Amino acid sequence: MARSRLKLDDFLPYRLSLASNAVSQVIAKAYEELFELKMPEWRVMAVLAEAGGLTQQELVGRTKMDKVTVSRAAQVLERRELLRRVTDTEDARSLRLSLTEEGRKLYARVVPAALELEAEVLEGLSAREVDALQELLRRLEAAADRVLARR
Repeated sequence: MARSRLKLDDFLPYRLSLASNAVSQVIAKAYEELFELKMPEWRVMAVLAEAGGLTQQELVGRTKMDKVTVSRAAQVLERRELLRRVTDTEDARSLRLSLTEEGRKLYARVVPAALELEAEVLEGLSAREVDALQELLRRLEAAADRVLARR
């Protein structure tokens, strides 16, 4: 379905950005108020909680955030003693990041709030619609990765 004119309200990248920003604003406000965490800090914590120790470059790949954002988030978390950075045993030029015990405790406190916010945002959708949305988002992300790899 090729179009010759751009209508912003029907332009998928724009709609995705608006939806993402709206959801992120809800979550960012809650995390800031409840846990003094900004969105990049939470993303770093969540990825590390699931994956264990990762290098900053691996975090960049998994979060789709740029190097500077990941680095700043890691610095804030390290100052708060929620994250530790140690030299990577496989590559001495790289640092491996992981959550501290305090970081894991905070993560455990944030998870219920995160799930509650997700439920609120998805309240008007059926389980089938949520599943379809998840699948479509995965496919869109994979397609975007393929396009990016070709450029």
